Amino acid sequence: MGLFNKKEEDFIKVKVEKLIDWNEPNGEGCIVSDKITKEGFKVGYMYREQPSNGRPDSGWRFMAGNEEDEYMNNPNNHHIFAINTICNYDRDILPYLKSKIGSTYIRVDSNKFEMDDGSKPIFIDKQNR
Repeated sequence: MGLFNKKEEDFIKVKVEKLIDWNEPNGEGCIVSDKITKEGFKVGYMYREQPSNGRPDSGWRFMAGNEEDEYMNNPNNHHIFAINTICNYDRDILPYLKSKIGSTYIRVDSNKFEMDDGSKPIFIDKQNR
């Protein structure tokens, strides 16, 4: 129990303001890499998959873009958050959140994303805190 509580304290504290109204039927949960919520990277790669049934899941998955397979294969390295909370970590994702299931975006500069067609590298950036 103590180890779990310590882990929770590792999240970067952000002031959470209401930035979006999410009223999609499955809920506003999303899976987020600890590189964003604990290490301070901006979202560099995001995609929306079919939401998990029976869970408050939007289908959105957010990563910094510099995670190795081994890192991503460890479930302790990503957590479920409300989308609004992640918008407060990185407001650059706001214009893309209503994208359809199957959408994939990469960060191409300090504050812009493009659809990922595999032709460009992910622009890795740190949050301004």
